Amino acid sequence: MPKYRCKPSWRKIKMLKVVSLAAFGIAMFSYAQAADISSDFVKSQSGKFSQGGMVVLQLTKGTKVSLNGEALPVVDNYTVLGFGRDAKLAQNIRFTRGQKSAQVPITLTKRSYNIQRIDGLPPTMVTPPEAALARILAQGKLKRAARAGLRREADFSHPFSWPVKGRISGVYGSQRFYNGEARRPHFGIDIAAPRGTKVVAPAPGQVTLAEPDMYFEGGLVFIDHGLKVTSAFMHLDSLNVEVGDVVAAGDVIATVGSTGRSTGPHLDWRMFWGGARLDPALVAAGSPSPPSPPSPPNPPRP
Repeated sequence: MPKYRCKPSWRKIKMLKVVSLAAFGIAMFSYAQAADISSDFVKSQSGKFSQGGMVVLQLTKGTKVSLNGEALPVVDNYTVLGFGRDAKLAQNIRFTRGQKSAQVPITLTKRSYNIQRIDGLPPTMVTPPEAALARILAQGKLKRAARAGLRREADFSHPFSWPVKGRISGVYGSQRFYNGEARRPHFGIDIAAPRGTKVVAPAPGQVTLAEPDMYFEGGLVFIDHGLKVTSAFMHLDSLNVEVGDVVAAGDVIATVGSTGRSTGPHLDWRMFWGGARLDPALVAAGSPSPPSPPSPPNPPRP
């Protein structure tokens, strides 16, 4: 048997400039198998190539990148890409730097989603009355405008932490039934916590929306983390920030409430990359659950 068959197929990868991730059963770059591409175009990466995932790439200087033929903005040699709940599993990333180029096919991890039933809501929060429609439409425009800009900052490259500690009561992607009626899937993660619990910024950014009384969301805050990455915080009891404020990770931005369409105090944290709705649980490190109290010492034996 020829000797080269016993070695990793780096020669073929280097010749074609293509990485086949499906062969390794994971949806992420394998730099051990494609050192030529990583050194030419990508210095580091974080995140998950998954439905609902977000990936941050630190590029070598001068590298340009596109996703499925659409050029991605780059700031301070960082770029970011995200994938919605039902994103197609087959994706293509293309890198170019000078005369060098590489097209990298990506296979996203496929997700399965829960069904969640929420009962006891006021009927007007399930099917809004006609008198509320104008208000809902106006608020929809306000939300879209708050996410329309392209803030050229790389705050998204910082590690994300959980904005509040508590029990997870609702997960991303689950099909929702309100009072028995099917509605859109849930695009955030719900964290149950007592009313008045402080909500902090999970990463640096700038506040682009701060509204205390939205129809569905109640108290609502948007933080723009740069290059179309936005965090949304819903059902807030009080707001500690205003539009235009620049916040650091850990700054208090609001308190937990039960405003809008809610059956109890909790924070609904959502994330966007442009029009793609992301899963914050795939972005934040660790768990929002508070640490368990230490066990009491055993009483001395008589």
